[in-house]
Order: sequence, then structure tokens, then C-alpha cells
Amino acid sequence: MSALDAIATYADDLTAIRRDLHAHPELGLEEVRTAGIVAEKLKSWGIEVHTGVGRTGVVGVLRRGTGGPAIGLRADMDALPMEEETNLPYRSTNPGRMHACGHDGHTTMLLGAARYLAEHGDFNGTVNFIFQPGEEGVGGALAMLEDGLFERFPCDAIYAMHNRPGMPVGQFCIGKGPSAAGGAFFDITITGKGSHGARPEGSIDPLLTACHITTALQSIVSRNVPPADTAVLSVTKIVGGDAYNVIPQTAIISGTCRAFRKEVMAQMEEGMKRVAKGVAEGFGATATVDFRLIFAPLVNDPDHTDAIADAAAALVGEAKVDRNKAPGMGSEDFSFMMEKVPGAYIQVGNGDTAMPHNPAYNFSDEATPYGAALFATLVERRLAK
Repeated sequence: MSALDAIATYADDLTAIRRDLHAHPELGLEEVRTAGIVAEKLKSWGIEVHTGVGRTGVVGVLRRGTGGPAIGLRADMDALPMEEETNLPYRSTNPGRMHACGHDGHTTMLLGAARYLAEHGDFNGTVNFIFQPGEEGVGGALAMLEDGLFERFPCDAIYAMHNRPGMPVGQFCIGKGPSAAGGAFFDITITGKGSHGARPEGSIDPLLTACHITTALQSIVSRNVPPADTAVLSVTKIVGGDAYNVIPQTAIISGTCRAFRKEVMAQMEEGMKRVAKGVAEGFGATATVDFRLIFAPLVNDPDHTDAIADAAAALVGEAKVDRNKAPGMGSEDFSFMMEKVPGAYIQVGNGDTAMPHNPAYNFSDEATPYGAALFATLVERRLAK
């Protein structure tokens, strides 16, 4: 019996787990209930469990034979701070919280793989099941690394996956090299001189300054970044003022930068500081830039990309595996783990659903056995006796 066939026999159990997680979403580094369910399930299958790794992270350890080499399989657990707009019977019961990116499904797929490998796994080595908190921009991967993740649970390779709406269930895609962009958040604080709205001559208007800085920032990608590199700089928020008749003292510009190389991220940071300072001084104001790297570029190791793509092909056939996925400008903090240990990150088809981070999004339960079986198949191939 294949891993997919075996996991299909308890697919209803996995669906129940996933829908329970969906109904009770928790934000990053607050996944107490979710982590408790993960730990309880792993223990029930006889897997060694470690909790509190990076605050709310969970690591399950399963050994067979000599116990080495070791593979790490990672899933993220956190939800997003947004309202759900579905009529699902298992819709979010936590106001302002929603599993709008499918992390409920990612967690369930890894649980499905853990159950299979505990009950049927035929391999020689160690599998570390890494359930990561706080992927959505709050530093969950770094928290686990700072808590000694790979010192406590050494891995020779690590793998993860993400659902992909618009790709049929039962299909996979991956590419070698850069796969997801590095991402930074920034805040530019402009300080001017407040005044009455009817007397602008007495002010140094931070809002006018902010508008000119926002326009000038667009020159960084078009005129500073080499055309061969891909980069994005997006201003997403300008905040300043509280009244119709008051020119405020300060204004704040916020947004995000994305690139596939850290050198380009550093170039954009330098350019932002130069532009903000220069434009602000031209208006008589001052500007300070807070630039924070939230995600490193995610780069798939060629050999490990082949390994997980080969496992996918063994599972569903070569025709259903796209090995030439183009890199995307989204970001993923699994990249910080991949800076320490080589690995690969694959996409699993989620069918015809809304896009992630959309209030109408829902993970497809039909995709769960495929993701779980891919992890299981990968382990049995990479850790073959």
C-alpha cells in the first residue's frame, strides 16, 4: 500500500483536525491551543515531543534503525489578524482571527505524515517534525533558531510546502534557486512644524513632505537596482494628522520591500535613507528610516529540489509535477531555516479557491492526503534502509 493509499484511510480524521484548527485560529507566537493539539496527536502516535521551542513551537522526533541521518519537515501554525467572510460551518470563532493562508492545512498535512511514518514508516534515520509558530511576519522561524532548533534537533536537510490556489489538487510545482523573495518592512518618520490649517506659511508640512518622498522612492527600483535583478518597493500606508484644520507635526510612511538577493535589499535600504533625508531637508523637515528585514530570500538547494520533486513524481506521476516554477515576490520565513540547513520548499495544489490572505479563502481538505503523502514518501526515499 502506498503512502497516499494508507493516508486516505484516515483522511476523515485529518479533515476533522484541520477544520477544528480553522475554527480556532491563533496569531503568531500565541498558538497555545494549536500547539497543544499538535503535541497531543504526536504523543498518541508514540512520537517523542518537545514543546515551547521558540515560545509556542513544537518538535516531534521519530527514529528508526540507527537514527541517522536526519530530515526536518516543517509546517507553520499561525493565523492572520483579519475577519473571515465565509459561511463555512467551521468558520473562525475567534473575532479578528482567520486561517486565511492555509496554515491549518499545512499543520494537518505534517500531522498526517507523522501518523503514517509512526505507524508504517519504513526508513533508517531520524525525522524531526517541526511545527513553527509565527510565520506571518512576527519572527517565528528566528525564535526557533534562537532557541537552538538545529543544535537540539540536528538536520541534514529540511523541507516544507505551501498550498497553491489555482493549481489542481494532486499537482505540485517547484523551482531550483530563488523561490520566494526576501522581505522588509519600513517606517519613515517625517518631523516638520505643526500649524493651523488656515496658516500653512507657519508650518513645515510633514504630509506634503511625505507625498514627495513617496513619489521619489519609486526611483530606487527604476534607477538604482540593476535591471537584471527583481525588486519591489511599495508604500502601503501614510499616517499623519487628526483634525481637518491642523497641519500636524509628524507623518509616517510605511511599506514593504522585496528582492531575491540580500545585496539588493541593502541597496534599497541605503537608497531609501538617502532619498528620505534629502527630500525632507529640501522642505525644511527631517526624516528617519526604520528598515527591518522580516524575511530572508528563500533559495531552493538544487539537489534537495530534485529529491522532493522526484518524491512527488513517484507519488502522482511526472506529468503532475512542474519542476520549473518561476520565483515569486511573496516571502516566507522558512528561508531563515534554509540559511542554516539546505533544503527545498514545494507548492501543493489547492484547487479552485480564493487566494491566500483573502477573507473568502479556505484550504482544500482534498489536498491534505497529497501533502502528507509527499512528506512521507520523501522520508522513505531519502532515508531508505
